Amino acid sequence: MNSRYKVFVYGTLREHESNHYFLKEASFLARQCWTYGVLYETGLGYPAMIPSKDKKVYGELYEVNAKQLKEIDLFEGYFGDGRKNLYNRITQPVYTEKECVEAFVYVLPASDKEELQGIESGDWKCHQFLKHEKLLYFAYGSCMDHERFELAGVGHLFTKIVGCGTAENYSLAYTHKAIDGGRADLVESNQLVQGKVFEINQEAIIYLYKREGVKSCMYRPAFIPIQINGEVVKNVLVFLVVEKAEEIAPPDHYAREILRGAKGIVSKTYYKKLEEELFKKFQLKITL
Repeated sequence: MNSRYKVFVYGTLREHESNHYFLKEASFLARQCWTYGVLYETGLGYPAMIPSKDKKVYGELYEVNAKQLKEIDLFEGYFGDGRKNLYNRITQPVYTEKECVEAFVYVLPASDKEELQGIESGDWKCHQFLKHEKLLYFAYGSCMDHERFELAGVGHLFTKIVGCGTAENYSLAYTHKAIDGGRADLVESNQLVQGKVFEINQEAIIYLYKREGVKSCMYRPAFIPIQINGEVVKNVLVFLVVEKAEEIAPPDHYAREILRGAKGIVSKTYYKKLEEELFKKFQLKITL
């Protein structure tokens, strides 16, 4: 009998992290998912998680076989229930964009978290990369539009355009419900999304956090692989909707900002797809 097990990973086992090779033969189930917990910095180059009733830890969901699970157990220092483990293996709900599933999660014994510093974002990649002075940012919605930056007085922070970026395994959807209509989001799929890639600094990140409503949990930062000029860059900043709703039509002015920002950057094929989907989904025909 070939048993299969779902495993949620949140640290160095994640895609493009140092120990991801343990999962090279595993089945990828979800790139953007979360479970209830608190993430901690161990100071040893990897994080630890403690279960929580209200905090979130972000990671990825895989399906593994018995042999792969045993290898991960050894890596995590788990030797069985009631043993002296580095990490305990528990089962708890993991929330993907489509469903809630039960999965194995490796957690630190609660008694071992003393003196550890919590990671507020709940995301190991954000904890590592957001502290960099300069980083790449993938804009796929209205942040492609330079006019908005100029109106906000921050145009000077978004002048270094690296080029067109492509996010594979995602689709563009309008899942954030604002007062006047929907706002753009990336949702997991077998399609792709194109956008504009900027090189930005910490001042630009502060602006983006405010604009994207990170503190009010409208959007959250994440790092995903983006293909830029034919080369895959492993960890590029993007903002994703936290509470995804059914798609709702964006207002005309917002759709116009997306098209205006995309024009001349994304491929002609993708630009046409943007126009066609606005009309097909919402009967919106936008002129620039």
